[in-house]
Amino acid sequence: MMTKQEKVNFVINTLENLYPETPIPLDHKDPYTLLIAVLMSAQSTDARVNTITPLLFEKADNPYDMVKLTVDEIREIIKPVGLSPMKSKGIHGLSQILIDKHDGQVPANFKDLEALPAVGHKTASVVMSQAFNIPAFAVDTHIHRLMFRWGLSNGKSVEQTEKDAKRLFPEHTWNKLHLQIIYYGREYSPARGWNLENDIITKTIGRKTVLKEYDKKQKK
Repeated sequence: MMTKQEKVNFVINTLENLYPETPIPLDHKDPYTLLIAVLMSAQSTDARVNTITPLLFEKADNPYDMVKLTVDEIREIIKPVGLSPMKSKGIHGLSQILIDKHDGQVPANFKDLEALPAVGHKTASVVMSQAFNIPAFAVDTHIHRLMFRWGLSNGKSVEQTEKDAKRLFPEHTWNKLHLQIIYYGREYSPARGWNLENDIITKTIGRKTVLKEYDKKQKK
């Protein structure tokens, strides 16, 4: 039986071998365009967001130009990514706040980021880690699913998964590891169409109940 620490080391080493490089999946050129892209990615795919952000950023790639657009104009552009009424209000609103309170700059701290409209803890964590290289562990659906499958968290809530990830993995690994787990989840351990034979990490350290459940489904 592997200890929890051995499991953690196995995850880190396996992911480092598979994904030595971790390009950021959302196209951006600075903290502001990353913030807008992350906000747009809620309940959408990165690929879809990357097809729409160039159209938006062509018109406005900074808060000063963004507030010149109306909420309706923003909504019209970003409609394909879904939840456009809420996202367009958020984009316009946060751009105005950045101008009024932060000299048009994206703040590099959780308190100010999370105070912005439509910006939750996950979005703030992505911006902190990817725009400012400050250690954070943004938990998305892939990370939440895999931390449970691997027996490293109880799957009760994303908040609990984040706490467990931060407790188990060394801080200096967080920013890269968060992306590595997402890449791994997409490629080897998806929610649907999951093939355990390809999923070396879950096969090696997976929670017994998860493995049993998988076996049951295969036998049906």
